[in-house]
Amino acid sequence: MSNQQSIKALIVEDSLSLGALYSEYLRKEHVQVTLVHYGEDALTQLKQWQPDIVLLDIKLPDMSGMDILEKIQTLYPQVAVVMVTAHGSIDIAVEAMRIGAFDFLVKPFDGKRLSITVRNAIKQNKLLKMVNDYEQSLPKSSFEGFIGESLPMQAIYKTIDSVASSRASIFIVGESGTGKEVCAHAIHRRGQRNKHQFVALNCASIPKDLIESEIFGHVKGAFTGAHTNREGAATRAHKGTLFLDEICELDLNLQSKLLRFIQTGTFQRVGSNKDEHVDVRIISATNRQPWQEVQAGRFREDLFFRLHVIPIQLPPLRDRHSDCLLLAESLIGQYAEEEGKQFSGFNAAVRRIFQQYAWPGNVRELQNVIRQIVVLNEGGLVTETMLPALAGNVITNSTEAVKPKSLSNSSSAHNIVELQPDTIEVEPLWVAEKQIIEQAIAACDGNVPKAAALLDISASTIYRKKQQWQDFEKAR
Repeated sequence: MSNQQSIKALIVEDSLSLGALYSEYLRKEHVQVTLVHYGEDALTQLKQWQPDIVLLDIKLPDMSGMDILEKIQTLYPQVAVVMVTAHGSIDIAVEAMRIGAFDFLVKPFDGKRLSITVRNAIKQNKLLKMVNDYEQSLPKSSFEGFIGESLPMQAIYKTIDSVASSRASIFIVGESGTGKEVCAHAIHRRGQRNKHQFVALNCASIPKDLIESEIFGHVKGAFTGAHTNREGAATRAHKGTLFLDEICELDLNLQSKLLRFIQTGTFQRVGSNKDEHVDVRIISATNRQPWQEVQAGRFREDLFFRLHVIPIQLPPLRDRHSDCLLLAESLIGQYAEEEGKQFSGFNAAVRRIFQQYAWPGNVRELQNVIRQIVVLNEGGLVTETMLPALAGNVITNSTEAVKPKSLSNSSSAHNIVELQPDTIEVEPLWVAEKQIIEQAIAACDGNVPKAAALLDISASTIYRKKQQWQDFEKAR
């Protein structure tokens, strides 16, 4: 082999004489060789460094070469493996190739045969790496729970891959519904801590007098209701990841304890004076602007700099409109399958509306909209008449009304009928209610469930009221 000085090979052969012979063959081809005679020694070497190729005997004194092959395929898939076998083990060697070995050599073989096999294995690995690098350079349409191929999302994917294996703290900032927890999960899964726990805690959803216990745990009798010792999120996340969502909601006193925990890795459970130590990676998130919170005195500056080592800013959906339809198509398929419906996509008008709508609730709002469409309508193409209220706005049936009109009140019914406060004639309440509901049904082309959704009532309420109106009209 020419120009192969950089190739590193690990030979695993229990025969001293054969191992020396194979080593001499490869050294003549300028290959750096490491020789071991036992399977355990091979696994130890692989933990310390990864060769370009492993020459692996199937039968070893302490374990089967097949077991080593399976571990290499799981832990070091980039390493090429060539199995060495006797005549009676060819069937096993073929099975090894099915598992992932590049090739096998039948004893005895000469230096030329070994050289050709090693050269081919190295060439294939280079080709596979080139293909993998090319695929990595292509825009991804999905990534670890995210869906999106826009430039902002490609930057997020690359950032996640870059920081996943780091020990540095990460601070995710983004509006509600942009996927902050999805991002934290992605970092955990891509990192070296993925075999351990990912523990998420929403600091805004837990009462202030319980949040310290939720993070650090408590001992029996620490407070009323503490009947037993309890582990906190920090303990459960040992060797894994602790995700603190909406961290700007933490009380200032607890922020100081969290700062000590991040600095030292130690903490005390509520009601205890005993220090405990854990190894966790902290990922924080907020939908606020953290530096503004610091300037306003609501967030400690020293804690900010401890957490804000690697910031990740998630873009809102309005800044990546090209992803909106990708998300919508994925969600309509998912929800249709869950609900047993036959939706096949969206008509042109709906696609235009989705792309031009601002989506103030971001991906979470889009999820809710698609779910409501699927539940309240039957399959086929989604049309404008199926669209529900969007964040206080109503999309009309007109294809020209691409941007929804804003309601003057929180009730979507007021966009359908406007009550005049200076009306002289006062109608009974049920009559006004009947007018509003009937006009809502008419606006929805007779679709009672959709009208009920717009009015924020159940469809059964409308049917019940229809019966009541008949009774009232008979009484008049």
